[in-house]
Amino acid sequence: MIQKPIMANQPDKPLSRNISTQKCGALEGKNKYKPCKVILHMKSKLLTLILALSLIANAYFVLFYQAPVEGEQVQEMQERINSLEKENERLETKVTQDNQSLQSYASQLDLYRKRVFELQNGSQMCPVSIEGFATLQGPAVFQTVQTEQNGPFIRQSVSEEGTLINISVEIQPGKGRVLVQTTPLMGVVFQDAANTAVFVAESKTGKQLSSSDIIFSITAKDEIPGVEGPSAGALMTLLTISAIDNSTLNDSITLTGTIDNEGNIGRIGGLVEKAKAAEAGGKTLFLLPRENSELVTYKLSTRKIGGFEVVQRVPEVVDAEKYIEENVGINVEYVDTIQDVLKYEGFKLK
Repeated sequence: MIQKPIMANQPDKPLSRNISTQKCGALEGKNKYKPCKVILHMKSKLLTLILALSLIANAYFVLFYQAPVEGEQVQEMQERINSLEKENERLETKVTQDNQSLQSYASQLDLYRKRVFELQNGSQMCPVSIEGFATLQGPAVFQTVQTEQNGPFIRQSVSEEGTLINISVEIQPGKGRVLVQTTPLMGVVFQDAANTAVFVAESKTGKQLSSSDIIFSITAKDEIPGVEGPSAGALMTLLTISAIDNSTLNDSITLTGTIDNEGNIGRIGGLVEKAKAAEAGGKTLFLLPRENSELVTYKLSTRKIGGFEVVQRVPEVVDAEKYIEENVGINVEYVDTIQDVLKYEGFKLK
């Protein structure tokens, strides 16, 4: 058998290349290799088309399947942020009340020091037995806790509501005691405010009540949780002065604000809720501390993320008088001292 000689130095050629060359080589002629190029071009277009379809499919998946999930997550996060902002407002109110309590305690300490000084040095005021009575409705705010369940999560939110409470003072012969009878129960700060109110009333009228008992009574029409805070101090001072002076109060006017030993009226919380309660109770004039002239309100701002609208609460500082008159519908005036309140009530001290 004759064998074909093998060249020792001839390199091996890839089999695939030989086959490709043979297929294309079989088409030699006028249009040499042209069909091969057409096939390669068609394959390139097909790959491009497949890639384009893949990109379109991925984009569709992202827009119509992932976007709702992300949008729901963003909406849930925004709701959580709004909830935290409300909780922060509540905590700020609580801090304000605590600060007022501390100020009240300091005021009480100063009051007791003055009492001791008067007893040691002899007071210039003549102690006489005084009798009198005065009553007025005042706004108050109470808090309620609401529980909401969203799937496996439980969320608690604190809401504030305003109400009118009936506050009256009766002065009768006694031993100089300051008593507080309340329904619902009030806190210690409220009782301290009563002591301060009596002290200011004595200093403004020049009458000493060491031979009289002063009894404050607070009642509410509806059963509500205990009301805390010294915000009725200014109103209690007005009542005590009215009872000492036997003056008649205008029941279409109400007020809110703390009171210190000098008769200055200070900041309170729950402004809008108290204004709504006063307006609903038929009051026509609401006296506010000037320290509450700036009111923080919140506007809802909407923005789009993906295919969803996210609602966000944006804080805004407005004038309290203008805001309450336009949105609640009751006239508002600012007061700085108890003397300002007496002027609006229309009577002068004797």
